Order: sequence, then structure tokens, then C-alpha cells
Amino acid sequence: MKLCTGDTVIVTTGKDKGKKGTIMRVLLEQHRVIVSGINMATKHIKKTAQGAGKKIRFEVAIHASNVMVIDPKSGKPTRIGYKVDPATGKKVRIAKKTGAILTRTKLPKAAKEAAGTPKEIKKEKEKDLKQPTKKSPFWKKVGFGADALSEEETSKADAGPSQKTVTHTRSAGRGA
Repeated sequence: MKLCTGDTVIVTTGKDKGKKGTIMRVLLEQHRVIVSGINMATKHIKKTAQGAGKKIRFEVAIHASNVMVIDPKSGKPTRIGYKVDPATGKKVRIAKKTGAILTRTKLPKAAKEAAGTPKEIKKEKEKDLKQPTKKSPFWKKVGFGADALSEEETSKADAGPSQKTVTHTRSAGRGA
């Protein structure tokens, strides 16, 4: 695919026809790109005990054939070609209309993180739900094990002489 992250493109078809944006991410296997501010979708997240409900807006991938790179000289949509640069001897991308060299620009890290896919948003939601909570094991609540005995002894010591503690003993056999 000739498109790269950081390219300024214009949408040629669809509901966002004529809008301009920068490519945030290129999905090579699906032949799609994610463009900032283009093809926005809304995800409603239901409220939970851990957090409030949310509405998240994010960019959805658009097919690469529906966008064209903007020529840096003329500012109009153009196709992309390749040629060998005589100065460096390397293959470079050029705009077909004017022959201007299309440079690859690095995106800031914050912009890359903003281009989240629905799967990444789902992972964030699951991460919010899996926050570590401090729970005591069930046997401490029921009263099993050495920890329960040590807690019982400390509670007896804290209670003082005014409270009576009742201990139950089990009978030896059936019906006894």
C-alpha cells in the first residue's frame, strides 16, 4: 500500500466525502486506514458498580481506495508514484500531478494513542473492571483455619470481661 501514517488525505467517497484528515494508522492486511476525524462511531458503555456509563467517540477504519493523498504543492488530491531520487539514490514517493516528493512524517505519540480501535477500547473497559479489590478469603468470613482462630482470640481480648463468648462442641456420634 502506498499510503503511510502522517499523510494528509481527502475522502473521495462516502458520508465524509470532501473532508480532510491525517492518517493515524494503516491496517495493511485489511487494506484500510484510520483517518483523524473521519468515519466517527459512538460506543455506549453501560454503567457498572466500578464506574459510570460513558459515550466514546472514535474513528473507524475506512478503505484505502476511498482516500487520496493531498499534493503538497497544489493542495489538490493526487495519486502516488515512485521514482529513484538522484541525490540519495533511494526510492521515494512522489505526487503524480506535480512531481513533488511526499515525505514521511512522524506522528506525535499522543496522536497515535488517540487512534484507538474498538478492540483496544474493549480492552480498556475490561482493564477498568479488573481493578484489584481487597477481598478477604471466604474462610475468614465463615471462621475456618488458623487466621480465624487468631482473629477470634483478638476479638475476645478486645471485648473485655463484660461480653460472654459461647463455644460450641460437637457431639461424638449419631443421635447423641
